Amino acid sequence: MYAALPATDTLVAASSRTTAQRRGSAGKSRFTSFGKYRDIIIAVALFLLFDLGVLVLNFYTSFQIAEDALGVNLSGRQRMLSQRTAKSLLAVDAARSKGLPVEKDLDELKGAVKLFDASLKGFQGGATLPGGDGKPVFLKAAEGDKALGILQKAQDIWTPYQQKLQPVLTDTASDAQLQDAVIYAKANNLKLLALMNELTTALEAVASDRATALRRVQTVGIVLALLNFAFILFKFLRRLNTSDAAIEAATEENREILTSVREGLFLLTPEHRLGMQLSRSAHALFGKTLVPGQNFFEVLATLVSQKALTDARDYVELLFSPHVKEQLVQGINPLAEVELTVRNRLGQDSKRYLSFHFNRVHEDGAVRHLLVTVQDISQKVELQARLAGERHRSQKELSMMLKAFETGPAMMRGFVARAEASLLEVNDLLRSTSSAASEAQVLKAIDGAYRRIHAVKGDAASLGLEILASQAHQFENELQKLKDSGTATGDALLALPLPLEDLLSKVAAFKAMSRKRAVDPALTDAVPQALNASLTQLATEVGIDCGKRINAAVRMGSAMDLPAEKMDLVREIAIQLVRNAVVHGVEAGPVRLAAGKTPEGQVAVNLTRDDSGQWQLSVRDDGAGLNATEVRRRLLELGWYNAEQLQSFSDKQMVAHIFKPGFSTAAAASPHAGRGVGLDLVQANVQKLGARLLLTSRPGQHTEFKIIF
Repeated sequence: MYAALPATDTLVAASSRTTAQRRGSAGKSRFTSFGKYRDIIIAVALFLLFDLGVLVLNFYTSFQIAEDALGVNLSGRQRMLSQRTAKSLLAVDAARSKGLPVEKDLDELKGAVKLFDASLKGFQGGATLPGGDGKPVFLKAAEGDKALGILQKAQDIWTPYQQKLQPVLTDTASDAQLQDAVIYAKANNLKLLALMNELTTALEAVASDRATALRRVQTVGIVLALLNFAFILFKFLRRLNTSDAAIEAATEENREILTSVREGLFLLTPEHRLGMQLSRSAHALFGKTLVPGQNFFEVLATLVSQKALTDARDYVELLFSPHVKEQLVQGINPLAEVELTVRNRLGQDSKRYLSFHFNRVHEDGAVRHLLVTVQDISQKVELQARLAGERHRSQKELSMMLKAFETGPAMMRGFVARAEASLLEVNDLLRSTSSAASEAQVLKAIDGAYRRIHAVKGDAASLGLEILASQAHQFENELQKLKDSGTATGDALLALPLPLEDLLSKVAAFKAMSRKRAVDPALTDAVPQALNASLTQLATEVGIDCGKRINAAVRMGSAMDLPAEKMDLVREIAIQLVRNAVVHGVEAGPVRLAAGKTPEGQVAVNLTRDDSGQWQLSVRDDGAGLNATEVRRRLLELGWYNAEQLQSFSDKQMVAHIFKPGFSTAAAASPHAGRGVGLDLVQANVQKLGARLLLTSRPGQHTEFKIIF
């Protein structure tokens, strides 16, 4: 059924049929709806009437109970005020007999008398009084014969009490008047207190009666409402069952469609809210549970960029404009391919690519909804990216092969021989380190492998063989991980032959290619020029990668007079020193200009031989020079020495550490620096040559390495 018609078309067709049916039956339903639902309308009206009556009684009775509660509270305060009045009067009498000031006690007495009198009058006729929090409240008159009788008795006691207190309150009472007031207070205070207690009890009884009446009203209202509700259920249960069955059948059909389709399907309202029905796949595609009625763009906001969100909002607004042709705007859909970051079942963020497609749903010539179809195109995008990556890699390999063809056969054969020998040496180092070897032995093997791989990387870079140099750099990363792990063992080296085999296979391909190319004896004299060109190109390319302009002058014309094994060592030394000069020596252009230098860094490489047979290789740059302070700081960062030990080193001893394996002043590792291997390789080759290494440097002017052998 669904195979012949896509899910999206099915829902659109169903929506169209439903719209037509609604139009046909709309007029008829207007005339029959009231008669059809007359019984339920009457029942609901009665229900509302019951509720309204109970609600009005609730409000009225609750208001009265609140007033009663205020009266109970203030009658309790009357008890406290009667006690305070007697206490303050006695305090005035005691202070006066001792000749002490009476102002404080007199003020308290005035306040208690005033508030008690006002409250007593309020209970009798109603009045606005200060409440417990000091704010004015209205106290209504007490109701009931009992309460009124109590108030009358209290007034009979209070009136003479107040008269006897009047001279005391005005501070004009004689000793006799004061004693008369005290005697009256002692005789009637307990009576007044008892009357206020009786008043409180009477008011509480009135409030309790009202609460009981409220509960009865609520009970009657609830019973009537329940009876009415039972009538509604009994009357319309069959009708509702029939309607529910029809609705359930239609809903089940939609549910089957929305459950089975792989796409995310939902309707979008003109207010940009999700419709009531969503396909099961929609939740999984968005990586979260969607809720009907959610704002579509609020859901997207946490998944896409702000620009994509703005473009999507504008596009949806266009689709809801009936005068805009739907076919004309399909091509500008900004959500045709969108990258999302969603959280998988493991709680990890992962990237996913989704494609959104929008179809209009019309009614009466207006766009009522948009049917949104969401598809996961991650595999398609990943495949395209993989194909693009493979194409790029193939282009780079082709470029490398063309570069190899451009390189002279003699230069290529020499590189292949050196690279193969170095890689086989690394292989022997790794295999000869047993699983029982100590950590020091393993680290020594790693350092040895580091030097050989670094030499291969530099040699490949000098010939422009970028892929091979990049693979060598990746192999260095694996070696560095073992050094940084702190648990280097012989078993850990077992994983390294695999990337090493990949390097060997690349070198073998160059070897097979170089065998097919004949070496023209006439081109032998061109080898020194090719070496000069490769070192010049290396300096230029390293400078570009570091954001520096380099002017390299390389003169290695006498190199062909060297034996092959010495020539290889000299070549490696020259490559590493040129890298070091460009990365660490030459400053960036703005720094050079500020120091009054040319923007281009100058690097000079010379290989000469004097009459006595002594060879000298020199690599000089006009950069910032060596900085012993920077070396000291870096040694302290690495933890090789403490501050006290470093203080004992001279600048010459400090600078000598640049040849130690693992030492580098670079802030981070890169394909050209940061591993602390280049100068370590230089020193190792100098020792193999039996040469002397001289280092001269002047801060801000130059650094020069000389190897004499």
